[in-house]
Amino acid sequence: MVAWDLRRLRFLREFEERGTLGAVATALGYSPSTVSQQLALLEKDAGMPLLEKAGRGLRLNDAGRLLVQHTRVLLAAAEAAEADLAALGGDVRGTVRAGGLQSAARRLLVPAVATMMAGHPRVRVEIFELEIEQALPGLRLGAVDLVIGDEYDGHPRPRPAGLRFAVVLEEPIKVVLPAAHPLARGGGPVAIAGLRNEVWTSSAEGTGHHAMVESTCRALGGYEPDLRHRSNDADVQLELVRVGAAVALMPPLALPSGDHGLAVRDVAETALRRRLIVVTRETPPAPALTALLGAVTEHAAAVRSA
Repeated sequence: MVAWDLRRLRFLREFEERGTLGAVATALGYSPSTVSQQLALLEKDAGMPLLEKAGRGLRLNDAGRLLVQHTRVLLAAAEAAEADLAALGGDVRGTVRAGGLQSAARRLLVPAVATMMAGHPRVRVEIFELEIEQALPGLRLGAVDLVIGDEYDGHPRPRPAGLRFAVVLEEPIKVVLPAAHPLARGGGPVAIAGLRNEVWTSSAEGTGHHAMVESTCRALGGYEPDLRHRSNDADVQLELVRVGAAVALMPPLALPSGDHGLAVRDVAETALRRRLIVVTRETPPAPALTALLGAVTEHAAAVRSA
């Protein structure tokens, strides 16, 4: 009987979805040679080849495709067994790893950690600041248990199989200007069309925030924004606005309160929204993860009411 290595099976599942060793390596943060070695060891476990040449690359053969089908079942069963055993013990303990973009980490995950420390001191919560694009591969492999990501109107996130997505907070997108900007006077809504000649800041290229800024300027203003500054750190973006070097589109969760160097205004042309989404695996959560989910939901509700 084969003693299957679940970690190696996860590599096989990722290869089935991504198609190349390089793509698996990039997604999971390993070198291509490490991915190749793990799949070679899995072939040794199976006692037969799982991959075959396809032009200059590789693809799963019949045995590989069959093993991937069983891999999904095995990984789900292993996680369900872990959750059931934890629940049977009646004690909420263990380690939960959670990742989120900066504003979600600061305003939802950190308060949730405080709640867990008070209510479930035997749970170890580990927090990572991660964009959803970086975090989902780790979530699928079990390296992360919970991810908070975002999506914007007109830019829905893909919903990969095996993951559960739940919206916990919806908020408007605001125009953020230097306090002395001429369009900030009066406190009324600001038209995106009126910001044609401005320098813009956003998150890094490839993120949902970057795509939202570009598409908003195109759709509402009819222009390509001079997107000169890019940072996933909201504080860096806001400092650029404070000193008059840029304007921005940002959700309230990322904004400080009572900052006299910033003017925060509604978008004049339409209502833009951002949704914060909690992503977990579809398998039943362990009690520690259930407790953290409850704490995140509780703090999201407090933000909504505030």
